[in-house]
This record gives sequence, structure tokens and C-alpha cells, in this order.
Amino acid sequence: MTPEEKTIQDQIMKGQIPTRRLDADVPTEEIDLPSQGRYYTDGHPLQSGKITLKYPTAKEEDIITSRNLLQKGTAIDIFLQSLVVDKTINMDDILLGDKNAIFMASRIMAYGKDYPVDVSCTACNVSNNIVIDISELQPTEIENIKKIDTNQFSFKLPHSGKNIVFKTLSQGDDKEITSILKQTKKSLHTQSSPEMTTRLRVAILSIDGNEDRMEIKKTVDSMLSIDAKALRDEIDKVTPNIDMKFDFECEECGHQERMNLPLGINFFWPGRK
Repeated sequence: MTPEEKTIQDQIMKGQIPTRRLDADVPTEEIDLPSQGRYYTDGHPLQSGKITLKYPTAKEEDIITSRNLLQKGTAIDIFLQSLVVDKTINMDDILLGDKNAIFMASRIMAYGKDYPVDVSCTACNVSNNIVIDISELQPTEIENIKKIDTNQFSFKLPHSGKNIVFKTLSQGDDKEITSILKQTKKSLHTQSSPEMTTRLRVAILSIDGNEDRMEIKKTVDSMLSIDAKALRDEIDKVTPNIDMKFDFECEECGHQERMNLPLGINFFWPGRK
């Protein structure tokens, strides 16, 4: 093992992102982001709506198969960041929908576009062994979305009439949500997870002009379901993402359905059950 390989191995074991120079013979590819760069501030490296990734190598497979990182739940994030060529990009700034696009692109670059998977028919319960072409997954439509700022949107709740200003979530926001949920579970000694309300609390920037986080929490916790659902629907509407659905047709009964892409263990570990 060379000194560089030893350094990389040590970084992986510590849950850190390996830092090494890009080999000249490792190819790269520029991919389009669902946000088209429209949700990033002026001068941000992702404002172009594109990101350049290097093709994964055996060293990246060390990351994605690291037992230490898998147990921590950080293997995918570290794997993805290791592929980003521009190291000035802070992964916590990346919108979740753009991260999904990077996730899909990295899978195609690592193992190809074909994703073999077993899918049970919802009509006859027969298991179908099919191959999904994940390169056909397309970004959701975000044309004609009206923003009040770079990543700020306004919405009036249908029942209460309160004016909400919200943002679409980034990877950093998602980490914050995960941390809040862990703390809540630990402090309340409960198995229930207030994920929907927590996501709304993090997404909301102000309510009727009030930016106080405690007031936002109180309002969200007491928000009527009709308002909460309308707000979630509005957030989904303006959030750039990849459409993670595919067209399924049962080989046994012919039932057709548009299904969510099943993300099993063999998505990034082909051949594993």
C-alpha cells in the first residue's frame, strides 16, 4: 500500500472525505442539475446548473463498502462528494433534488444504466424480475415557478390565511432534520417520529413576516391538516428533483402501473441480496 493509499484508508476509517489529486487518466462527466442552477446565489459554483463528476474507481468502492461508514450512515454522502471535481462545492449547500440527480448519475457512471430488481405486482402479487433503465429518469418540471428571492417562495395558507415564506431543502437542512429527530426520540423516549412537522419547521423562513423559530414551531405544531397538506403540496411543486417513478407492466397478468423506483441493497452493490 502506497503512502497515498494509506492516507485515504485512514480518512475512510475516520469517516472523512478522502482528499487526493484527480488522476489525469480518470474520465469525468458534466451532468445537468434539476434546479438548473436557479436556486443558488450569484457566484455559487452550481449556479450554472451543472456539476462535473469523475468516474468512480476501485478507491471509491472502498468508501461505498466501508463497514464503518455504512454503520454511521455516511457512506453514500462521502462517496458522492469524492466524485465531485470542484472541491470548493460544499455538499451541504446542494439541494436534495440535485443530490438525487448526482446519486443517479454516479450509479450509472459506476455500474451502468441497467438496474436489475425484483418487483411484486400490486394486482396479482407475482414477483417480476425486471431491468430498469435508470438513465430514462427525468427531472421534474419547474418552469414558470415564481420566487421572491434566490431560494424563497411565498404561499398563503388556504384556511388560516397566514402568509408563509419557505425554502426548498438542502443536504445541510436534511442533516439538521435528522439531528432534530434523533434528539426528539432520545428526549421523549418514543419510537414515533415527528418528521413531517420537523421538515415544515426547517423549510419555513417566516410566518406573516415573523422569523422567530419558536413561533414558527408553535404555529406548525398547531397547524390544521388542511393547511399543512396544502403547504407540503406547494413545497413539492416548486422543489426541483428527479422523477423517481418508472412504468411497470406485470409479465404475469399484464397489469400496468407507474411505480416508485425500489432502492434495494443491489442498487449500489450489484449482485448482493
